Amino acid sequence: MEYVFSDNTEPLKPSAIREIFKSLTDPDVISFAAGNPSPESFPVADMKRFADAIFDECPSVALQYGITEGFTPLRESVKARAKRRFGVGGDNDTAIITSGGQQGIDLTAKVLCSRGDTVICEEPTFIGALNAFRAHGCRTVGVPMDSDGINTDALEFAIKTAENPKLIYLIPTFQNPTGKTMSKEKRVKCLELAKKYGLIILEDDPYGELRFSGESILPIKSMDTEGRVVYCSSFSKILSSGMRVGYVICDNAIANKITVCKQVNDVHTNLFFQMICHKFLTEYDLDAHIAKIRELYGRKCALMLSELDGKLPGSVRYTRPEGGLFIWADLPEYADMKEIIKELVKRKLAVVPGDTFLCDNGIGTGGFRMNYSTPSDAQIIKGVSILADVLKERLK
Repeated sequence: MEYVFSDNTEPLKPSAIREIFKSLTDPDVISFAAGNPSPESFPVADMKRFADAIFDECPSVALQYGITEGFTPLRESVKARAKRRFGVGGDNDTAIITSGGQQGIDLTAKVLCSRGDTVICEEPTFIGALNAFRAHGCRTVGVPMDSDGINTDALEFAIKTAENPKLIYLIPTFQNPTGKTMSKEKRVKCLELAKKYGLIILEDDPYGELRFSGESILPIKSMDTEGRVVYCSSFSKILSSGMRVGYVICDNAIANKITVCKQVNDVHTNLFFQMICHKFLTEYDLDAHIAKIRELYGRKCALMLSELDGKLPGSVRYTRPEGGLFIWADLPEYADMKEIIKELVKRKLAVVPGDTFLCDNGIGTGGFRMNYSTPSDAQIIKGVSILADVLKERLK
């Protein structure tokens, strides 16, 4: 039969990243396309130890329904760590545990945005967030980025000219997909613009713990004194992406609405894994664990950059991240990105085409995203060689 789908789902497009995953069953394919943490970063032995302790000490708690806001001890330890590490969380803020950072984005959009409102984003930006905004009937407007983050003059112009602007969505630290980090000056300016025009900032910070070089910059939320910033993060990149445990730190009034919407969504986040996360925060040297992840990613990023420096044509430009998981490359304007992607697939290398991350699906880009956390060292070396061969042939 012919199905008629809802207005909310009509604008949604399948994630190119998830579609690419389907091709990775071929063991010969080298993937620079994932956004996964490295399996080397998973604290498996300690995960097992904490799981055994939970089932020995309080199995009925772990296997029973819990409160929607999250496991209370975890909420308290999350808020304490966010304050200690990043200066995040004021007297009127609370923490809500979500099913991954993605749910935090979705629920924030659901409670703050109405159909027809505009969400202003960095261009390019995270496809999961774009689909969340589109699912709630929002328009998305992209603002170009400089080397140090969003262009704040263009941001103000977008705010002035957008129809019903409501939310500014930003990934200031090791942005997905570019790997760029917003300067402190621009973070201050973004908050000033939000105040000036009465908007809320949704600050997505899943990579903030993963700095392996350069000077740390505090989140925008650390400067928020009036509940104008909703801060979203997760345990996916420091413990396990498969646990699906994230959190939102925001003003109590927003948190109350998020709680009601989450009750409709999934009742509560997996309680067993919330308890696991709490043990990692309170009975484990999490900072030492994260330091090892930073060292691992710093080495892998340096390897990929070294290979790119030595092999790619000079006409190709790419970012040099100080943390996170991604490198973004831009090809010359005359490059045929679709044909290049097809050729890379034929030679069994997967990257993510830049069109995936754009607000306007009708606009093309000569950019693409590469991930260095997932492939092995040998795959990084071989994959960059394949990429270089294809680009040298296609960019003549």
